[in-house]
Amino acid sequence: MRLIRPAVVLAVGLALAPLAGEAQQAEKVYRIGYLSPRLGIDWVVEAFRQGLGKLGYVEGQNLVIEWRFTKGRTDVWPELAAELVRLKLDCILAMGVGPVAALKKATATIPIVIGAIDADPVEEGLVASFARPGGNITGLTGIAYDLAGKRLELLKETVPGLSRVAMLINPSRAAVRVTEK
Repeated sequence: MRLIRPAVVLAVGLALAPLAGEAQQAEKVYRIGYLSPRLGIDWVVEAFRQGLGKLGYVEGQNLVIEWRFTKGRTDVWPELAAELVRLKLDCILAMGVGPVAALKKATATIPIVIGAIDADPVEEGLVASFARPGGNITGLTGIAYDLAGKRLELLKETVPGLSRVAMLINPSRAAVRVTEK
């Protein structure tokens, strides 16, 4: 089974950590939202649950997760974001640029954790900068332009006889940078 990035689970755990002091009195039930363009519960969600469990957060015991899946429909992001905000959650994990953007418009107070986007969150207007995102948004991105050379170097070390590398890209994606020389 594939594993969800441990950093995503850690990011959600860190978003909940400031609230842990409150739990010393009585076992607090944390309430988080999950907004994703996926179809529903799948291996990513199961891995997310397992990761939270390893940190001591168990659904039905000390954790409630409000699951919202858009099933690929982009028109429902604002509606589902507003619905999650009305629930007054402790934090919301969002998967994808669209869900994060909808949540950003819906709340400036509930912590939003970017679980996975393949775009530059600064360019998309989601955060002010990588160093100082500002506001209530934090999380992860798969973008690391400056690591491309290092990744190629690691690939060549892993496969010593490697002489050619090909890469398939979709130039219409915001995350792709194509330059001609």
